[in-house]
Amino acid sequence: MLESLLVVLLIGAIAWVGSYMGLTILFGVILPYVAVCVFVIGLVRRMVYWAKSPVPFAIPTTGGQERSLDFIKHDKLDCPNTKWGVVVRMFLEVCCFRSLFRNTHAVSFEQDPVSKGPRLVYYSSKWLWFFSLLFHYCFFIVFLRHFRFFMEPVPCCISFIEAVDGFLQIGSPRFFLTGGLLLVAILFLLCRRIFDQRLRYISLINDYFPLFLLLGIVLSGLCLRYFDKAEIAQVKIFIMSLTHFSPVVSNLDLNAMFIVHLTLVCTLLIYFPFSKLVHMPGIFFSPTRNLPTNTREVRHINPWNPPKQFFTYPEYEDRYREAMAQAGLPLEKQPNQKPAE
Repeated sequence: MLESLLVVLLIGAIAWVGSYMGLTILFGVILPYVAVCVFVIGLVRRMVYWAKSPVPFAIPTTGGQERSLDFIKHDKLDCPNTKWGVVVRMFLEVCCFRSLFRNTHAVSFEQDPVSKGPRLVYYSSKWLWFFSLLFHYCFFIVFLRHFRFFMEPVPCCISFIEAVDGFLQIGSPRFFLTGGLLLVAILFLLCRRIFDQRLRYISLINDYFPLFLLLGIVLSGLCLRYFDKAEIAQVKIFIMSLTHFSPVVSNLDLNAMFIVHLTLVCTLLIYFPFSKLVHMPGIFFSPTRNLPTNTREVRHINPWNPPKQFFTYPEYEDRYREAMAQAGLPLEKQPNQKPAE
């Protein structure tokens, strides 16, 4: 855990020092272009690899009764046997995290006051589902809101999202709900991994690093908006110059916190295709989700089994008769035996 935190702090410190050393070209121009290229190429490469990977078995994850006899009720939502049913299941999984909503949390008690022995109790994991859903939707809205820096004029849909997100009008500039809720969701996911002993035992550096990286991005973004405020007009000029491949840096006054925020975002883009975060497109290639539960109706052909040429025993004996006779193996026809008339 500490290693991941130190890596994120080191990245932020290097960007902070680099902004004062005149390395804005490196962190503000070269790094974003490299990050976008690595992100796009790495993501496309992973998706092509998944698309080309054969599926040897039909392994859709089932959560209900499969279609069988007419008098047995078929659970069409959890065990769809048609393509449209799979589309509905995928929609609920992607947009509502339905499998996580149904998840349970097991807790073992060493001494049961009733049976005087160990007991395993299952609890609901609705809090995990709620904060996971909150994190993903808030992150998506924050991502959409940032498109105002890439477009001129700003589309009306982006302005509408900003108006709804900041309808409370708390302070100046106005407070965006998704920014605060995103911070709360990340802190919950991070604290859950730190304070849950069993989860902490199986957690590795690649489990903590994206959480600390996202936390650094959110904190630096909130700092830019409410504390060490950046000049929005200059930031938009700078970002639009990057999108038009004509970067403008020398005439702009970009503060150090903006360079730190941009560097952390670029680090996330570079890290994304090689991490667990790539589950975002990966769920659409998962055979546990995208296959219909129709194994009783349609035979699944394993694409890893190409057509093979098989020998019958008479053909096998005709080819290896001499070697089999020398080894003393029983033969239906001896090497010098004449065929029966």
